[in-house]
Amino acid sequence: MKKVLLVIVLFTLSCETEPTNVDVLISGGVIHDGTGMSSYVGNVAINNDTIFYVGKKDNFIANQTIDASGKIVSPGFINMLSWGYNTLMQDGRSLSDLKQGVTLEVFGEGTSPGPRGSINSNNYVSFGEAMEKLELSGVSTNIASYLGAATVRIQEIGYANRKATPNEMESMRNIVKLAMMQGAIGIGSSLIYAPGDYADTDELVELSKIASSYGGRYISHLRNEDFRVIEAVDELLEIAKRANIPAQIYHLKTSRKPNWHLLDSVINKVETARENGLRITADMYTYPASSTGLTGVIPTWVQEGGRQAWINRMKKPDVRERLFKDIRKELSEQPPEDILMVGFNRQSMSNKYRGMTIAEAAELRGESPEEAIVNLIIEDGSRIQCIYFSMSEENVRKKIMLPWVSFDSDAGSYSDISKDFITHPRAFGSFARVLGKYVRDEKLITMEEAIRRLTGFPADNLGIENRGYLRPGFFADVVVFDPELIEDKATFEKPLQFAVGVEDVFVNGVQVLSGSNHTGEYPGRFVKGAGYSPSN
Repeated sequence: MKKVLLVIVLFTLSCETEPTNVDVLISGGVIHDGTGMSSYVGNVAINNDTIFYVGKKDNFIANQTIDASGKIVSPGFINMLSWGYNTLMQDGRSLSDLKQGVTLEVFGEGTSPGPRGSINSNNYVSFGEAMEKLELSGVSTNIASYLGAATVRIQEIGYANRKATPNEMESMRNIVKLAMMQGAIGIGSSLIYAPGDYADTDELVELSKIASSYGGRYISHLRNEDFRVIEAVDELLEIAKRANIPAQIYHLKTSRKPNWHLLDSVINKVETARENGLRITADMYTYPASSTGLTGVIPTWVQEGGRQAWINRMKKPDVRERLFKDIRKELSEQPPEDILMVGFNRQSMSNKYRGMTIAEAAELRGESPEEAIVNLIIEDGSRIQCIYFSMSEENVRKKIMLPWVSFDSDAGSYSDISKDFITHPRAFGSFARVLGKYVRDEKLITMEEAIRRLTGFPADNLGIENRGYLRPGFFADVVVFDPELIEDKATFEKPLQFAVGVEDVFVNGVQVLSGSNHTGEYPGRFVKGAGYSPSN
């Protein structure tokens, strides 16, 4: 009997020491698994598109081995607000995000890639078709999207500033149902812009109820981010409660200096709601300046009917008088010296005004700031992209320390920096800035906590399965970066600079970044929400 037991023990030991064949072994790195738990030195093994092993075992035979000694190995980062759909259709490498460790781009702030066009015509593109089109075009990161509430409204109502009829509401509910079954994460609203802000709270509740019934989420650019921010938060909490849906605040902020102190009240309100059982979270970018069009100081009442309609409307003398008055009120809190113009439709306008503030352009033109804003929009035929220096660095730090806040870029994803354009530096540095400036240099939060809020935490908020953590059986979205070198290089003066320090990135088990260089691979997939049904 003893001989039999000895044979069994020896056989078991030999089996345990038998090496395991894997496709990729990332060895000797400091493992951060996305949970926020303590890190440790270990190995990550990958087979096909899946994580096979995470831990201290090292008995593997690998087709490819990456020595991660002294480096951090983590799940891929999640960009909770990306405007990368169109830029990725042009160039799927996604280098501005990939070089920061981002492996999932999430779209849908107010508008989404689909549906668009008339449903009874040849130009109709459903939500699912639009997302699949990007996947099939070849993209190096994964992609996901909320269904834009404004997109739904445009499909049924267009750009009219009015309440939806009962029939229109029913059609809108059906649009939501179909998109949820096609993989939408939930409903995304942007209530500071037309026509999104033409929707009232009841309309948003009804759309969110449908999303909730399919396991979806609600996420919103609040209706106001300055002196009415508290009531805007109240609206989000009301929608979450009435629709029984998890809700997230897009790029949490209180804008314009007179309102900076309101952030504490916003935080207290959210934390009270969380304590009372509402599932409320937020995301942010790591800069004290925002970026949007001159629509940031143009009231939405003038924007009814779409861009050309409101540009034409702004030419009318009676409209201009009222409009100038409203813009002057906006500029009393958002000085024209702090609005930097960076993006134009017409090259002649770009050549003359790009890189100027509104104050500088107004002086050059011999106009008041409000006149310059309106006339510049008319002349360019666009909303003119701007950077607004409207937030405080103290508040940025305060938000980073909140455990219920994840991160975003609120920008496109760019690869060819030889092109002549200007953008906000957040497109190239928002995530690296968390790990370099705020974790390593300022020690504002721990590396474990930062990685949790870049990976597992947003994955849970999105309601997606098998991503966001380093766990066996999860998809192999994996990042290897140097904690001593990771840093954002982009500045407001020179934004087109890639971050440094991220060395290797795997998406669905395929290496897309090797030694910080793109590998020419495009394994990104359309990551679908909880309500996805293959038949749709």
